[in-house]
Amino acid sequence: MSGGHRPPVAGGVATGAGPIQRLPAEVKVAAAVAFVLVVAVTPRGALAVLAVQGVAIMGVVALARLPLGFVARRLAVVAPFLVAAALTAVVAGGPRIDVGPLSLSEPGLRAGVAVAAKTLIGALTSIAVAGTTPIPDLLAGLGRLGLPRPLVTLAGFTLRYLDLVADGLTRRRRAMTARGYRPRRLTQAGPLAASLGTMFVHTYERGERVHAAMLSRGFTGAMPEITVHPRPRAAQWATAALLPMVAAAALAVAWAGPGLA
Repeated sequence: MSGGHRPPVAGGVATGAGPIQRLPAEVKVAAAVAFVLVVAVTPRGALAVLAVQGVAIMGVVALARLPLGFVARRLAVVAPFLVAAALTAVVAGGPRIDVGPLSLSEPGLRAGVAVAAKTLIGALTSIAVAGTTPIPDLLAGLGRLGLPRPLVTLAGFTLRYLDLVADGLTRRRRAMTARGYRPRRLTQAGPLAASLGTMFVHTYERGERVHAAMLSRGFTGAMPEITVHPRPRAAQWATAALLPMVAAAALAVAWAGPGLA
């Protein structure tokens, strides 16, 4: 993830013509789901297997040339899970080992490392897919994989209106701050609660107006695909399959060998 030319990032997606960016959305989603499933069934004692799987997904992220800051900001979302995994080593029972001033549970430490590794691998996988695939392409790919079209449409509307809601919250907070609203106690939260309630009502009414407008224009429950996407080639499926195959091969080797906990 370091060195070399980085593709620009627009709208949360690394643009450019990298090998990951060129793969169709449905191919990337299918490979990511298969890879995450293999990681999920990897025993927590197989730390070497998890290490191989982690290196594999980091290689994909590097191949996508995602900027380090871009990845780090999105990994911050899983920080609470990593903290919880670290606490497992402190509160769990069983034999204990001393690490400096800390007395850690050996089973808890192994479990915490495994949970942290799986969490990071899953997060990096989602970042690799979402960071190289525009949202319209991702939604269209989900539809081509057989996800029910109403669910795809609902996901598209949800993502669109989350932006509108976030923008409305920002404008309301700015307006309240400009009028001297500086809450310092819980009893001063009344104006904020009233503002949020008003915003909820306005958002609901906007949704009804948009739905009525769409019905009047012939909306039948699913958005039409404007862009015609060619069917993925066999070579593209084979390329994407390398990631879950590497993860599965590492797990198979560990299962075949002795000493897997």
